[in-house]
Amino acid sequence: MMVGRIVGLVCFLLCAFPFLVISIYNKDSREPINFWSGDTSLKDKVKDIKGYNTEMAGLYKKCAICFLLTGILWAVLPIAGIVLLVFNCSVGIYLTYRVYKGILERYS
Repeated sequence: MMVGRIVGLVCFLLCAFPFLVISIYNKDSREPINFWSGDTSLKDKVKDIKGYNTEMAGLYKKCAICFLLTGILWAVLPIAGIVLLVFNCSVGIYLTYRVYKGILERYS
């Protein structure tokens, strides 16, 4: 039973890692941070790239923290981890998208 908890924790850490990398390394980028992979229209939309990237880095950092907390909860109490995973993959994605749209609107 403990092996499943460890594997779950590692999976969540692997999900959190890319969000954390994006938030750290792209914060000061000259290119706007994409929400959707391959979106090339942001260069034309975003006026203040520095401010936009700062807020997007914060959003991605929050996503990484959510995955990390879900992984820790999964390791301690798997049923609660499953509930949080379902919440993150449904309501969490919607809320993240709404925050992204707000950030894009502020900096366009």
